[in-house]
Amino acid sequence: MRVATSLSMLVLGVGGVGHALVTGLDSGIGRVDPFKDMKNRPESGHGTNILLVGTDGRDRITPDERRKYRLGGAPCRCTDTIMLVHISADRERASVVSLPRDSYAEIPAHTDAGTGKRHLPHPVKLNAAYAEGGPALTVRTVEHMTKVKVDHYLEVDFTSFIKTVDAVGGVRICTARPMKDAYTGLDLPAGAHELDGGKALQYVRSRHVDGAADLGRMQRQQRFVAALIQQTTDSGVLLNPVKFREVSNTVLNSVRADKGFGPDQMLTLGKAMRGVTLASSEFTSVPVGDVSHPVRGIGSTVKWDPVKSQQLFRALREDRPLSPRRSKKPAEPAAKVVVDVPPGQVRVQVYNGTRIGGLGARVDGGLRATGFATTRGPLNSDRRDLRRTLVTYDPRWNRSAQSLAAALPGAELRPVKGLGPTLHVTAGTDFTKVTPVRAETQPKGRGRFETMAGDEVACP
Repeated sequence: MRVATSLSMLVLGVGGVGHALVTGLDSGIGRVDPFKDMKNRPESGHGTNILLVGTDGRDRITPDERRKYRLGGAPCRCTDTIMLVHISADRERASVVSLPRDSYAEIPAHTDAGTGKRHLPHPVKLNAAYAEGGPALTVRTVEHMTKVKVDHYLEVDFTSFIKTVDAVGGVRICTARPMKDAYTGLDLPAGAHELDGGKALQYVRSRHVDGAADLGRMQRQQRFVAALIQQTTDSGVLLNPVKFREVSNTVLNSVRADKGFGPDQMLTLGKAMRGVTLASSEFTSVPVGDVSHPVRGIGSTVKWDPVKSQQLFRALREDRPLSPRRSKKPAEPAAKVVVDVPPGQVRVQVYNGTRIGGLGARVDGGLRATGFATTRGPLNSDRRDLRRTLVTYDPRWNRSAQSLAAALPGAELRPVKGLGPTLHVTAGTDFTKVTPVRAETQPKGRGRFETMAGDEVACP
């Protein structure tokens, strides 16, 4: 996810600072030639395609950082994160497609970067292309798999990620449930968090916080991209030449890019993308057909859906949006409270515990409006003098009870063994209104590629 720093600084920022500043920063960029001697490449489409790669390089990580952020072990000299970013020809839309690092890939014939040995085409996991042939083979493999011509290549490592997040003042991330990963050291309670560079690195690297493994990690990385861009634009970094130079120097000192991505290209792209916002950016992952496709000698790989993936990359080549345009009608206020269990999965029976006429119907309607599966038939409680709203629930449905309690701030939670899957809400005289809530995974992506807009994956 270190690639997000390049996207926000190089693409969104340079248009407002000027050619002199960008030219001065250019000297810090490491240069590679990933397009050298490449033949039989895909035809150029409309717009600009940037391959963003995050490697696991640890050469400049200090011993203290290695211990603190669980970065021990030898680096694999492979790509930890791979994203294909398409900037539309009209510069009004950015489409970001995550490519699973364990994707089943067939590497074209090449010469091994380490041994000099000539290899015939053979199957590997996508992230191994970098180990065998560096940036050039990575670009060739991605182009071979997607039929999308890569115009520019950007590569970032762990060091730039940590320093850049710190330079912009940290990034705000929201989690619906506690997140722990013994491998990375991530330990976040549910709620909103301001992450510094080290903690942000733990967040985007974690693969063991749930059963979704690397696919879940990609979703968190997309949330982080949106959050970082939001922080960069909202904090005023892009409008402050001194701060911008500080942050950009931090990024560019460890960035590697193709030789054609120079100051003029940065300036042109930055100016053109002034109109791209979180709302006009799209985030998705390549459609997957098999998350555990066994390959002899390689192990379990991620096999792309052959039909949907081709449709997605055809849309990029043809410079078409990946999802239907959102309605221009005024949107309903977004629910700011993020919960673990989606409201639609929580069944609720409402009772009126007071003598206030119609209170049960008000509570039932409010819960139903925010998505809870109420019975639509509120009842009167045996008790009619309840002051504090009460939520009773079977302990086996504790997570559902937490989601319901978030919609009823101040309510008392009381476990009752054997109550079953339906939660009971007994309204007290303290009830005022239901607080809208949403699950972390909602709203669902739009269109056939389940695409999310940047303002949908960022913190509310």
